Amino acid sequence: MVSARSLYIGCIASIGVSSAFQSSHVLRPRSATRGTTLSDSASDVEDFLAANYPSSSNFFAKNGDVMKQIIKAEVGFTIFAPNEAAFAELGEKKRDQLSDVRNEELTGKVAQHHVILEPVTADQIFNSGGVVTEGGEVPVERSISGGMFGVGGKEDGGVTLNGAKVVKSFEFADATKIGIIHEVDGLVSPSTLWRYADQLRIPGSQ
Repeated sequence: MVSARSLYIGCIASIGVSSAFQSSHVLRPRSATRGTTLSDSASDVEDFLAANYPSSSNFFAKNGDVMKQIIKAEVGFTIFAPNEAAFAELGEKKRDQLSDVRNEELTGKVAQHHVILEPVTADQIFNSGGVVTEGGEVPVERSISGGMFGVGGKEDGGVTLNGAKVVKSFEFADATKIGIIHEVDGLVSPSTLWRYADQLRIPGSQ
């Protein structure tokens, strides 16, 4: 069961520097587009990430606190795993910043935005206006195909989080918990976090 803490119906509309919560019409998902592959055990997730998403695996491994939270989660977890193309598109500078010891707090924040400490399926994400990760709220939108310059496109049955599209999903279940990995084609964390790169501390943090 997904708590209200991790999922909300509606959308975030920007108004200046603030945000307003607005209800949104819920459409019936096209389940074939968001098919989930079942795997044997939630304990297999680290090996699965290492084998299929090595850049994400290395990134999460460098943020030990996040991995500990995932492992200790009682009911399960959700991981948004950027694929190899997503890390390649970041460019060399940002990849270096993610591995720079000066950016330990920044990378921790980025990692937290890719984790929810309960299972959230692709269909649940599709029918929401956003999710609440360990790092904060991440807006959800329906993905659009076709058109030109953002005009004339149509919903293609997919979903994006902060602009990163969910490519496919994998579910890991055992006797005690359910784990879900959503492959995404970009980072779901806010781009504004990069302004704090190469600083020893994010201003205002504890």
